[in-house]
Amino acid sequence: MRTFDGLAELEAVVGTHLGYSEWHAITQDQVNTFAEATGDHQWIHVDTEKAAQGPFGTTIAHGYLTLSLVPMLVSEIYRIDGVKMGVNYGSNKLRFPAPVPVGSKVRAGVELVSVTPGAGGHLVTAKVVIEREGGDKPVCVVETVSLVVA
Repeated sequence: MRTFDGLAELEAVVGTHLGYSEWHAITQDQVNTFAEATGDHQWIHVDTEKAAQGPFGTTIAHGYLTLSLVPMLVSEIYRIDGVKMGVNYGSNKLRFPAPVPVGSKVRAGVELVSVTPGAGGHLVTAKVVIEREGGDKPVCVVETVSLVVA
């Protein structure tokens, strides 16, 4: 965990890799709960018997479930002290290059892209790459934008 004392200290490391989160297991329970919350009950996510015969040999996590892990994973990598708040502002360049089979472990790595004034605070842009343990391609690549108010 890297801790930055304010935005100026964070801005000083733009262009660097900030580190990795811990590994987190993806469970069928998580996938089923996400399916209930979003109404996305596609068989490749929730039907273990049919998915066993499908293209991945098992159920896989929803891409948006993987994306929704970003705040939790990033919170294990860095934090900014001395600010009033930070909120999601948006994302850029989202891709899901590989599936996440249920039972896999994933972690995120973060590269700080920019810290710029705007929108009533500072926009902090980071490239987040989520990888699967033992996988040869990332499972999610996204450029996140957070609004941080000092």
